[in-house]
Amino acid sequence: MKFGIIRERKNPPDRRVVLSPEACQNVKNQFPTAEILVESSPIRVFSDEEYGSKGMEVVDSMDSCDVLLGVKEVPIDALIPNKKYFFFSHTIKKQPYNRELLQAILDKNIELYDHEVITNPKGQRLVAFGRYAGIVGAYNGFRAYGLKSGLFQMPKAETLKDQQELISELKKIKLPNIKILLTGRGRVGMGAKEMLDGMGLMKVGVDEYLKKNFDAPVYCQIDASEYNKRKDGVRGSKEDFFKNPQEYRSNFFRFAKVTDFYIAGHFYGDGAPYLFTREDAKQPDFKIKVVADISCDIDGPVASTIRPSTIADPIYGYDAQSEAETDYRNPEAIAVMAVDNLPCELPRDASNGFGEAFSKYVIPAFFNNDKDGILERSRMTQNGKLTPRFAYLQDYVDGEN
Repeated sequence: MKFGIIRERKNPPDRRVVLSPEACQNVKNQFPTAEILVESSPIRVFSDEEYGSKGMEVVDSMDSCDVLLGVKEVPIDALIPNKKYFFFSHTIKKQPYNRELLQAILDKNIELYDHEVITNPKGQRLVAFGRYAGIVGAYNGFRAYGLKSGLFQMPKAETLKDQQELISELKKIKLPNIKILLTGRGRVGMGAKEMLDGMGLMKVGVDEYLKKNFDAPVYCQIDASEYNKRKDGVRGSKEDFFKNPQEYRSNFFRFAKVTDFYIAGHFYGDGAPYLFTREDAKQPDFKIKVVADISCDIDGPVASTIRPSTIADPIYGYDAQSEAETDYRNPEAIAVMAVDNLPCELPRDASNGFGEAFSKYVIPAFFNNDKDGILERSRMTQNGKLTPRFAYLQDYVDGEN
């Protein structure tokens, strides 16, 4: 089996990679019959020389490879027919901007495996960059808080080497006695928590957070069962909420009344109530002044997130009364950090973590007859057609939806 690590061609450039040089070496040690070629790239976070030093062959063409590994969408004109590809296709939700990409994949008889649907039998994702989105998102949020308040300045995350350098910068800042709220306990939420703990912030429970004042900055981490409640008054649970989201309404505003800085690291599912609405943000007792929206659902559960921001220009302001964008330094504005490709700012750490998971769960499937169904579940196209699991995309491919 010959694997190829493709050069990322999407703009803006993405420096991440599926397998680091060390991960490639580990794969070859575990599976001696595996061959790995690396397409030369001037932007990849690991240089061609780093791959060469681990014994990988760096080439200019991927034509001889069986399985091609990338991160972002491959431009249509760069797709090689009749190959197996792994990348984030951003088509499983029928995203209109990638309809032509999926059509081209089918036309070129490409077998597409989407990283987003690489799961275990319970449907839990096995490879993801979420932890690194949480790590960088939390850092960027504190940077936004410093710029909004004028209390301190921090370097951009993309200028720092790794997570430890981010934490070192966070330890330098002096925060006032603010309350910080973090939603989510998945990969993203726990990545953000690593940063809050790493800088030595005190964590408090919900009752303390809502009712007490503190003489130091504190944070509280909550999940869906704590910011939603059942409409019928029956005591709910996280499991019930995910099963019956339509039976719930938001109970978030009680947090908004005491929170200065909010980090959104939750997963938002269809049919779930919004955390806070545009009307909520207009209320005089709505206190949040900085939002780091790592989840970045536009015009969705976090009303102040009206567009994604960029690594180059990561912060904008939201004026609650006019429901429009404004300068984030405006005293009435909510400062919003909503970068939608946060792991790109920490490409080395993110690639190392992703590669460890990919090597552990996906590569073995090519050598054990896919005994755990990893490839079968993540295969979107085969023989020029959608696989049964993804047949729901047919109207999208046909241009009817």
